[in-house]
Formats: sequence, C-alpha cells, structure tokens
Amino acid sequence: IYHLPISPNQVTALSMVAGIVGAWCFSLGIPRWEIMGALLLVACYTLDNCDGEIARLKGLSSEWGAHFDDLVDWLVDSAFFIGLGYGTWQAANEIYWFWFGLAAATGATIDYIIDLIMHARAKKNPKSKSREKQATEARKPKDLTDRLIHIFHKLSRADFCFIVFGLSVFETTWVLLPLAAIGAQLYWMTDLLRKR
Repeated sequence: IYHLPISPNQVTALSMVAGIVGAWCFSLGIPRWEIMGALLLVACYTLDNCDGEIARLKGLSSEWGAHFDDLVDWLVDSAFFIGLGYGTWQAANEIYWFWFGLAAATGATIDYIIDLIMHARAKKNPKSKSREKQATEARKPKDLTDRLIHIFHKLSRADFCFIVFGLSVFETTWVLLPLAAIGAQLYWMTDLLRKR
C-alpha cells in the first residue's frame, strides 16, 4: 500500500467501507454472509493498522487523520455489533440478541465520547503531547492494575477480527453479543481509569 498513490486518509476510508459492508453482511443473519462479513472485517482491521504507519512513512501525519481514524474505528465497531445483533435476532427470532448488540454499540459510543473529551482537555493543556508523539512513544504501565488494564485493551482490540472470523466459520458469532454487551462497558470504564 505504501508504494501506491494513495493517502493515509484514503486507506482509512477504505477501512471504513470494508467494515460497514462487513457489518451489513452480519445483519443478514445468514452463515455464508457472516463469513464474508468476517473477511471484510479482517480487511478493515488490516487497513486500519496500515493507515497510521503509512502516514508516518510518507510524512503525512495529521490531527485530522488521527480523528478520522478514531471516528472510523467507532463507526465500524458500533455497526458491527448492531449488525450482528440484528442478524442474530432475525435468525433466532429472539429480540434480546438485538438488545445485546445495541448495548455493545452503546459501550463503544461511550468510549468514543470519553476519547473526544480527553483529547479536548489535553489540547487545552500546553504541556500535553501531540497525538502523533503519544502514538510513537511506548506507554509503560505503572503498577499491576495499570498493567492489567493495558493488557485488556491491547488484547480486546488486536485480534478481534480473527476471533470473529473463527466464530463465523463455526456459525457461533452470536456468542460475542452477551460478552460484548458487558465487555464494551468494561472497556470504556477501564479506558476512563487508564486516562486519569
């Protein structure tokens, strides 16, 4: 991707398209479409991990690009859980699956709002570092609690698309809904603690 005439923000936009179309595939509630949705989610996450690297390599890093990337992450995560909840509701004819999906999307939304508030506060502080500088510096956990929160955040995001793919192959993606309905709330709570 680095050698293509494509900007980091265009990579982010492609990531968004793949993620939203993948979420739509899950909303159909049909196993073969869930596998297609999972493949699109893998493409989405792959592109999402490339955009920042490409921005740094090409010297095109920007605050706007970082905000766009955060927005896309939130949109894709929320759309995925709403789509999965809706599709599972349609397949199982039980509406509580959709409520699980909405609860997970709500947790993702709360986390996104927390990030926006924290960024706005940091921007007002003249001693705060730019997002680019924060991204390039290694964050070192201070104590055991901080270390556990750091591990939870890294593991819950890093391999999620592969977990979804594996579950879709075995037609068990529904298991994510109750876990995400609770996990999304834990994620924003630990994010709030981590950013204090």
